[in-house]
Amino acid sequence: MKDIKYIFVTGGVCSSLGKGIASSSIGALMESRGYHISMVKVDPYINTDAGTMSPFQHGEVFVTDDGAETDLDLGNYERFTSLKLSQKSSITTGQVYRDVIDRERRGDYLGKCVQVIPHITDEIKRKIRITVEKSEDGEVLTDIVIIEVGGTVGDIESIPFLEAARQFMIDVGKENVIFVHLTLIPRISSAGEMKTKPTQHSVQKLREIGILPDILLCRIDEKMTNDMRKKIALFTNVSEKAIIDAVDIKHSIYEVPVDFEEKGLSEVILKKLCLPLRRSHLKKWYDLIEVIKNPKDQLNIAVVGKYINLQDAYKSVYEALNHAGFENRVTLNIQKINSENMTSENINERLNSIHGILIPGGFGIRGIEGKVLTAKYARENKIPYFGICLGMHIMVIEYARNILGLTDANSREFDPETDNPVITYLEEQEYIEAMGGTMRLGLYESKTISDTKLYKAYKQEKIRERHRHRLEFNNNYKEAFEKNDLMVSCTTMDEKLVEAVEWKGHPFGIAVQFHPEFLSKPFNAHPIFREFIKASLIHGKKN
Repeated sequence: MKDIKYIFVTGGVCSSLGKGIASSSIGALMESRGYHISMVKVDPYINTDAGTMSPFQHGEVFVTDDGAETDLDLGNYERFTSLKLSQKSSITTGQVYRDVIDRERRGDYLGKCVQVIPHITDEIKRKIRITVEKSEDGEVLTDIVIIEVGGTVGDIESIPFLEAARQFMIDVGKENVIFVHLTLIPRISSAGEMKTKPTQHSVQKLREIGILPDILLCRIDEKMTNDMRKKIALFTNVSEKAIIDAVDIKHSIYEVPVDFEEKGLSEVILKKLCLPLRRSHLKKWYDLIEVIKNPKDQLNIAVVGKYINLQDAYKSVYEALNHAGFENRVTLNIQKINSENMTSENINERLNSIHGILIPGGFGIRGIEGKVLTAKYARENKIPYFGICLGMHIMVIEYARNILGLTDANSREFDPETDNPVITYLEEQEYIEAMGGTMRLGLYESKTISDTKLYKAYKQEKIRERHRHRLEFNNNYKEAFEKNDLMVSCTTMDEKLVEAVEWKGHPFGIAVQFHPEFLSKPFNAHPIFREFIKASLIHGKKN
C-alpha cells in the first residue's frame, strides 16, 4: 500500500492572510504535476457548519454537491483544482465534539474518561483520513491530502487541531508530513522598514506545540531581500530555499499558483515529501493570466445586495462574474450597491452607467424594497438582469406588483399575512423551526424549457445545479405570469417546482432558484454568467 502524503497549512501573526488561496494554489501545483489530491478545511469554531453564520461575520456559505454548508475556502479549492468536494472536506470543532460525545453516550469508550488527548485528537485524525479517495475495489487514489487549519497559531481554539497535526508525524512518519506556515512581514511606515519579528514569534508558537514548519510563505508587499531571508532562516530553522515571499498580486488571485511555481514552491514540497519531481503542466494558467492582463473591453456590473460591506459575503458571485469576464475578454468594474440605500429618487443616478445588474441570494426583509426597485429599473430600461435565489424572488415580486397589478404581492418570508404570496415556503419547510441544515440543499437535476434564453445558454435540456433555499415560486400564479410574459424557463424533473423565470422580449432577464456561482471555474465560466456578461457587453456598446 502506497504512503499517503499530508500537507498541513497553518497561519500566524494575524487572520485574513490568504491561507485559503495559498492552500488552493498548492493544490493546483500538485495537480499540475500529475498528483491526485484531496483537500480539507479545519475550522475551530463550535458551530457544526457555516449554515447559520452571518455573512457579515464569516462571509458566504459555500454549498457542495451533497448539500454541506461549508466555509467559503472550499469554493477556492474547487475553483483552483479539479476537485468536487463533499461534507467530509469540512471539519469543525462542533462536529468533532458532537461525534465524540455521541460515542461516549453509546458506551463506545468502555467507561473511559473521555479527554482531548487522545479522544478528540483521534477523531480529528479520523475525519482527515476519511477524505482519502478510494476506487470501488478499495485502491487508494489520493497521493496528497492538503489540510488547511483555520484560525491563527496561538488561538486557544486551534490547539487540538494542531496537536492532531503533530501526531500525524508519529502516526505516518515525518517523511510523509510537511507543515506550510503562512505569516506576515509588516511594513512599519514610520521606520520605513519591513519587520521579520512577527514571523519569528509565530514560528516560535508553533515550535512550542511541537511543530517545526518545513516551508514559510511570507505575505509581504514587496520582494524579500536576501538579508531578510537569511535572518528568518537563522531564527526559525527553516532553510532559505523553503522561505517563499508571497508578494501581493497585482491583477488576480489566479496568478498565485504561477508565482509560487516560479519561486520553486512545488519542488521544495515534493523533495520534502520524497516524491518524484514530475514535469509541471501550467500552460492553462499562463494562458489565463494572459487573458486577464489583456482585456479587450471594460464593463460596469452592479451587484445589488445587503451584505455588500464584506467582500467575502458574495465571494463566489464575484468570482463567477470574473470568470465570465475572462471568457468574454472584458475587465469588470463590479460596483457593489447596498440595496438598503436604493430609493426611487436616487436609482437613476446609481444605475444609469451600469451595463448589467445582478441581485444575489440572501435572507431577511432588510433591503428588499431597494432590490424590487432595482429589478423594475432593469426591466423597464432593458438592462441585462440576473437574479440568483433571492434575486429570483425579487424578480417575481416586482412583476406581480407592477405588471399583474397585485400591489401587495410578496414572499411569505417577508410578509406571512400577504394575500398574494407569489413566493411561498416549500411544502416540507412550512413548519420547520430549526435553521441549520434544514433547507433544500445540494445538487439537483432540473430541465430547461426550449425556446428560452436559459436553454440557449446551457444548450441542453437536463442540467444539474446546487441549491440552498427554503422558499419557492408559487405555482398558483404560474398561468397569470406566463400570460403576461414572465416565462418559466426551467423546472424540476417532475415539473413540481419552478427553477427559473425570464422576461419575454427583454435582452437578458433571467432569474434562477439555484446557485450557479458555486459551479463556475476560471477556465470554464458558468453558462448563465457567460451569457449575462455577453448581453451586458452588447448593452454597453449600444449605450
